[in-house]
Amino acid sequence: MNPPKTDARRHHDPEVRGFASDNYAGAHPEVLAALALANGGHQVAYGEDDYTENLQRVIRGHFGSGAEAFPVFNGTGANVVALQAVTDRWGAVICAESAHINVDEGGAPERMGGLKLLTVPTPDGKLTPDLIDRQAYGWDDEHRAMPQVVSITQSTELGTLYTPDEIRAICEHAHAHGMRVHLDGSRIANAAASLNVPMRTFTNAVGVDLLSLGGTKNGALFGEAVVVLNQDAVRHMKHLRKLSMQLASKMRFVSVQLEALLAKDLWLRNARHSNEMAQRLAEGVRAVHGVEILYPVQANAVFARLPHEVSERLQKRFRFYFWDEAAGDVRWMCAFDTTEDDVDAFVAALKEETAR
Repeated sequence: MNPPKTDARRHHDPEVRGFASDNYAGAHPEVLAALALANGGHQVAYGEDDYTENLQRVIRGHFGSGAEAFPVFNGTGANVVALQAVTDRWGAVICAESAHINVDEGGAPERMGGLKLLTVPTPDGKLTPDLIDRQAYGWDDEHRAMPQVVSITQSTELGTLYTPDEIRAICEHAHAHGMRVHLDGSRIANAAASLNVPMRTFTNAVGVDLLSLGGTKNGALFGEAVVVLNQDAVRHMKHLRKLSMQLASKMRFVSVQLEALLAKDLWLRNARHSNEMAQRLAEGVRAVHGVEILYPVQANAVFARLPHEVSERLQKRFRFYFWDEAAGDVRWMCAFDTTEDDVDAFVAALKEETAR
């Protein structure tokens, strides 16, 4: 059977890959096949379709019988919906200063979610009970937003990982103060692959109340999900998702992508590969004089410091971003489709530019 025709034309070179973001990668072929499988015919809209129903079974297999998934369009939407579900209008969320919800979501949690972020500087992107206590006070002070949630990111924005015991300690500390715990899991697959444990080991098994489950950075075309782990902690999730403009009419096309990733081991294969490429990149970078790796390479990110002029020349050959341009800090990300040849070519270019 001939492939369907289209008037669209390819506008990029599919052989070109960079190290700017795992969001730059396309969709995994198995995810695209799943989308085609879900196409055709009519299915009930707004989540009452067979694919979204089956996704609940898949999610419960990963997170236990009490888990419930609410597919959404994107990661910012997942975070905003999740945080609204566990805060009052006067509520606040404690998070790391480097957290995505604070740095990279355009103020959406505060402007769209109507909550306050209470940030804490961290040396490695990770909160601890002691760091949480810098903002965990003033519940009866009407002049201060009330701390109601602790939000952590796994893996963190700096590519570091929490151990299950570290998350357990955070959950116990937060719950003792009457707060809930949200986990931003846009790269949760990379964390599980690196720790070599199921996702439940560092989520519901240690007390996390709800999480934003990532798909896009790990091979999906689009789509994430809010996963409620503690039903007693969350209110009116369906209404909040709609109110936040995150209710997909053709939800089957979000759900089937998550099914393709999670039903077996595609999520883990993709994450392991991107992690392995980051390790290969870090190994090559360590051999380059004048380049310093800033944080432990525990997932699919490498943070480095190098001369500004070297980065600018290298950016003309490979796409990547400055993390702190004044300090000369950069971030290099690997994706599910990064190849060994990509890494080796990048390291060779880095060596050439630093030698100039």
